[in-house]
Amino acid sequence: MKLLTDELLDRVILEARENPRLRKNYNFHDDHADPVNRMLNALEPGTYLPPHRHQDPDKTEIYLVLRGRLEALLFDDQGEVTRRIQLGPGTPVHAIEIPPRTWHTILVQEPGTVIYEIKEGPYVPLSPVHLAPWAPSAEDKEEVLRYMQALKEK
Repeated sequence: MKLLTDELLDRVILEARENPRLRKNYNFHDDHADPVNRMLNALEPGTYLPPHRHQDPDKTEIYLVLRGRLEALLFDDQGEVTRRIQLGPGTPVHAIEIPPRTWHTILVQEPGTVIYEIKEGPYVPLSPVHLAPWAPSAEDKEEVLRYMQALKEK
């Protein structure tokens, strides 16, 4: 049996704050090849999750916000925001299920945000085919800051 405890959440949040990417995963699945990948993602404001989609293989992705608050953004193929969803305790929405082939990202709005993420396995790292061509690369720090600010203002 695996437990999701306050102590675990606190520990993963601390690790995210110390990580230069401002996020940290904690896997509940034993192997990346498992048919269902389940993990905690501790996320801090300013972390950049490049807009992406899960296709070839197609995968549904579920975020359940346990602590904090974030905004999920969905995009069309040209990079225009088609939907914004506030998620977290104290909001009307606590979880989102993102269908395969849907461009998406998140903007973390509160320190100490933690999501429980469920995605079909096996794990497939994001490759250029999965990343939005209209969004900056995570390596381009200045462009990422401009892009994230623009997303907040849209």
